[in-house]
Amino acid sequence: MTSYSKNQDAIAALTPEQYHVTQESGTERPGTGALLGNKEPGIYVDIVSGEPLFASADKYESGCGWPSFTKPIEPANVAELADNSLFMRRVEVRSKHGDSHLGHVFEDGPRDRGGLRYCINSASLRFVHRNDMQAEGYGEYLNQVENVA
Repeated sequence: MTSYSKNQDAIAALTPEQYHVTQESGTERPGTGALLGNKEPGIYVDIVSGEPLFASADKYESGCGWPSFTKPIEPANVAELADNSLFMRRVEVRSKHGDSHLGHVFEDGPRDRGGLRYCINSASLRFVHRNDMQAEGYGEYLNQVENVA
């Protein structure tokens, strides 16, 4: 079993935007995230800890301007916390082991897929293509990712 934790070397290598999002609970501008339009098969991991968070098979186009997922690939790696900032009630999503701010979860997702929309900042994620998952230690999640065409 792989152990994940907040990695100071990874934090030091973050861009200013990645640092702002993950360490200061910031938000990237809608429609600007590098992974928003990604349609490749694979998984999305915490850019700081490497813990697996979401699978491409659960990604969908919500139109909100950020990558959206219907569920986490590994629920134990995602913490959901009350967020009452900005004069509204929301549920913040953080990586459990890396404590990176990821985004928020809303109850307006596809009803046929559970009804949740995990609205996640690209700046908090690193994409691991299906072809690289085994070599990078994520082989146990291959069954949760669609096959390469």
